[in-house]
Amino acid sequence: FTGHEYTGYYAKAASNHFERIFDVVSDIYLNPTFPKAEIEKEKGVIKEEINMYEDDPKRKIFETFSELMYGDQPAGWPIAGTKELVDKMSQKDFIAYHSKHYIPEKTVVVVSGNVDTKKVEKMVHAMFASLPAKKIAIKLRTKDIQKNLQVKVVQKKTDQVHLVMGFRAFDTYNKNTYAMEVLSAILSGGFSSRLLMKLREELGVAYYVTSFNDTYTDHGYFGIRAGITKERVEEVLKEIFSILRDTKNGGITTEELTKAKQYLVGGIKLELESSDSFANFYGGQMVLRKDVKTIKDIEKKIQEVTLKDIEFITNKIFVSKSLNIALIGNTINEKRIKQTVNL
Repeated sequence: FTGHEYTGYYAKAASNHFERIFDVVSDIYLNPTFPKAEIEKEKGVIKEEINMYEDDPKRKIFETFSELMYGDQPAGWPIAGTKELVDKMSQKDFIAYHSKHYIPEKTVVVVSGNVDTKKVEKMVHAMFASLPAKKIAIKLRTKDIQKNLQVKVVQKKTDQVHLVMGFRAFDTYNKNTYAMEVLSAILSGGFSSRLLMKLREELGVAYYVTSFNDTYTDHGYFGIRAGITKERVEEVLKEIFSILRDTKNGGITTEELTKAKQYLVGGIKLELESSDSFANFYGGQMVLRKDVKTIKDIEKKIQEVTLKDIEFITNKIFVSKSLNIALIGNTINEKRIKQTVNL
């Protein structure tokens, strides 16, 4: 899998096949040959993947949003790249990239399942001992500056308008991260949450609507995404802003806070019932160089979030000058969209 800040190579199998899958995945990671014929073949696959995203408005809107929010820098680029860039890639590019980034200082090996820990450690050390140590390449720091509301509309014939809106917020190391997760659960954690109750259950104007706290090593944002009846876009935005204003003005109740915490903790425990999600849980923390926290540690942090914490973060981030709104659909009036913003 690929992401904005790291790439993963993985396999999942019955525990008695561990040695084989470890050998295969490690070999792919350590000893790729990058045959020219296969590179050209894969270019075609990636370009078709890009075409697929272009044809999927629910996916395309995220690329539009990232470009709007971050512009021409890595955080604003699509992970798959562009077809023009894919065409230009050569075998030399892959060899140089692998040599620069696939080094011990940037590699995390995660094994989760019914295995012998000491045996695994020996295998890892034996397999990865030859990986040469090199100086870590410095990541370009994301420019996370915004002075005014930003709106971008992509006119496309669709049956539904897809919306992503986001406020600049905190990076993954910030102490407010847990309060942000609780806030997200208050707004869209389950069918009794604020956004779902209003937009789906009461008004019937959205099939999906969710909020999320997206964090990275040097930036982050709090987002809301929805698929909206195209005739009622402005009405939906006004309702969303009304809900956000209420959270800023102390409208969250103790009951809502408690339910949101229960939803979050329950979701984490349910999610970690499989070995691969367990590996992602700990491996993701390690690769981002975070202090590794257990489920109990995170549960404790979630339970410590107060109504004052929620009021603080909502007043900090829910301001129009840090808001970005991206929409895809037809008959969208950008000027009228801007006029709906009321925070």
